[in-house]
Amino acid sequence: MTFSSRSDNKQPQRHGRQDATANKRGEHGNSGPDLQDAGSHAEAVKSAGHSSAETDRASKQSQFTPSDWTRTLAAYRQPIPSRSVFELTITLAPFVALWAVASWALSISTALAIILALANAAFLVRLFMFQHDCGHGSLFRSRRLCDWIGRVIGVLTLTPYDVWRKTHALHHATTGNLDHRGVGDIPILTVSEYQDKSRLGRAGYRLIRNPVFLFGVVPFYTFFLQNRLPVHLMRSGWRYWLSAMGTNLAIGLSLMTIIWLGGWDVLLFVFLPTMFLAAVTGMWFFYVQHQFEDTSWQHDGDWNIQDAALHGSSHYALPGILRWISANIGVHHVHHLASRIPFYRLDEVIRNHDVLAQTKRITLWESFRCARLHLWDEQRHRLLSFAEARALSA
Repeated sequence: MTFSSRSDNKQPQRHGRQDATANKRGEHGNSGPDLQDAGSHAEAVKSAGHSSAETDRASKQSQFTPSDWTRTLAAYRQPIPSRSVFELTITLAPFVALWAVASWALSISTALAIILALANAAFLVRLFMFQHDCGHGSLFRSRRLCDWIGRVIGVLTLTPYDVWRKTHALHHATTGNLDHRGVGDIPILTVSEYQDKSRLGRAGYRLIRNPVFLFGVVPFYTFFLQNRLPVHLMRSGWRYWLSAMGTNLAIGLSLMTIIWLGGWDVLLFVFLPTMFLAAVTGMWFFYVQHQFEDTSWQHDGDWNIQDAALHGSSHYALPGILRWISANIGVHHVHHLASRIPFYRLDEVIRNHDVLAQTKRITLWESFRCARLHLWDEQRHRLLSFAEARALSA
């Protein structure tokens, strides 16, 4: 999303240093606390009866730098075409079927139709994750095939594919960089930036970070309004306007067909509940993936894209059904290290590399606390709540 506290859309400066933060290993490098914990976990693996070779490998991997992990993860990049087709089929078919059943249920009970529509949001979230993989060229080997599948799904998700792909690429290129906030991220201020704002500015930021606003108003604004016009890419060429206008035309024709076949009730009690809940869910996932207590934010001089990928992205360890619905997007640190890995191979990565399974791990229960975090503390290198920041300045 482009809803941000800054309007600066500068292109990120690329840093080629793989070990640019070597003097800060205790915070962001190969001996950071999360990887040290994973190394300690390796010793526990040994005592649990695992082979010495497995334990030695885990101990060695606990010392890996982010660039080491990037090279290791390259082995998982190849998509499996039959698996991709299968995953698409078992998601799209139930989505269409449940939509039809919910529309039919309106003749029996509006409440039942709404319940079915809300359940169908799970399949729409999953379809958005397929669009996400298409944007990275990881669902199929053919870039062209990925793009056209992504464009079709973009009509269902109200998200113009080429516009989203551009802004999402900027998100990957600038994640965790304090000097390049503003595109494809959630607004975040440092403690000092917040303190320097006027009373009105602080109130505005508090509104933006309020969970009701962030997970209620912003999803509606993003998917129903902002996606209709690529204003933030106005100077980036006609391609993005064509993507937005083409998607808008297809959405308009789809909505007219829905009204023609099922009437306004289908639009109000099936289409809108499905879309809105899917949008809220997607916003929550995106939030938790980068807005957690020990995430990583750095200025240009200290920022490195691989360090930011591993240390600024969470491993959202979800129950099985939620992993399926979200297409493993919770394994986000691995995704940022190697975005060409198909979603259905991320589980394989975690099974084969326990160090990564334990790195930046957040459970479902722990994730709810993340909604209370608002400001980045540059001295303590962690996200704080407004109350914590106020206590520090008292």
